[in-house]
Amino acid sequence: MIGGASVEDALTLWASSLRNVKLRIRPLFTQRRVAASAGEFLDGLLGNEPRKTGWMRAEAAGDPGPWRQQAILGRGRWDADALRDVVREYALETLSDADAVLVIDETGFLKQGKASCGVARQYTGSAGKITNCQIGVFASYVSRHGHAFIDRALYLPKEWTEDRRRLKAVHVPKNVEFATKPQIARRMITRAIAAKVPFSFVAADTVYGTGMIEALLRNAGKGYVLGVAANRVFHSWGKPELVSGTAATIAQSLPKTAWRRLSSGEGTKGPRLHDWAYLELADLEASEFNDTLCRRMDTRPLDPPQHRQWRSGLLRHLVSQGHADDKAGGGRRSSLGYRG
Repeated sequence: MIGGASVEDALTLWASSLRNVKLRIRPLFTQRRVAASAGEFLDGLLGNEPRKTGWMRAEAAGDPGPWRQQAILGRGRWDADALRDVVREYALETLSDADAVLVIDETGFLKQGKASCGVARQYTGSAGKITNCQIGVFASYVSRHGHAFIDRALYLPKEWTEDRRRLKAVHVPKNVEFATKPQIARRMITRAIAAKVPFSFVAADTVYGTGMIEALLRNAGKGYVLGVAANRVFHSWGKPELVSGTAATIAQSLPKTAWRRLSSGEGTKGPRLHDWAYLELADLEASEFNDTLCRRMDTRPLDPPQHRQWRSGLLRHLVSQGHADDKAGGGRRSSLGYRG
């Protein structure tokens, strides 16, 4: 028995749900054979194969070679952003909650060559160093019901956006220009708000703790927990106790009783522990920003000392967990890029 239902009932439900998903994405494909290939591609991703290469997906689908599978990602004419919207709406049907959190984070996909779109020597937390990789920025929707990716974008370094011939070779549209990771994140948040995605605040790492994202969220009446650099300066106003100085100085001046240790889940090296302290910087009118502006700071007093970090990591791990789940399911090959 599974959740009070028999195995047969559970399998029937899964099959019905999968058919429903295929019906949802069917309008994105103008040709029946392309839609059929997309359905088989989805079947392959959900299969038991340890690695989801084109050849293995083709074999699972009964194709003589990977060409139909590869055509879906490369030569097929369909709107990837429209598919993103379908996925978002599908996820929200189950996960929607007014107290949900929109988590913004990036991850790297290690590469060997130089041909993959956006590949360059750049830092990725996946490897913990500067290495040859692609970087994707992702938005994960997190609620008490679960979590799922609802947006994604490939980061293109300047060495790519300044080389139009290189962009053309991988079918990047002519109107694509360089965008920083915070700018990419701002677009994702803007899309979520425009689509009326219900969430109470945004959590993101220090890369995204910028004024442009703060201003967007304040004006939208959304809260935020954004990581900041240790040298970021803060000032309070209208409060009995003055708060002023860099994030590091303020944190070091707080008594031990001000801190509360919380776990953000299990990591590869054990529990992800963060020490949090809450400080109010100002009282703002609800009609202006709909909340009290505050900053939350945390430290990770791990050994060795270089692992000490400033971040809004209470929920960030769910993005990396989503990628870990994808890898555990066999999604070890990234499909970031543009089709042409």
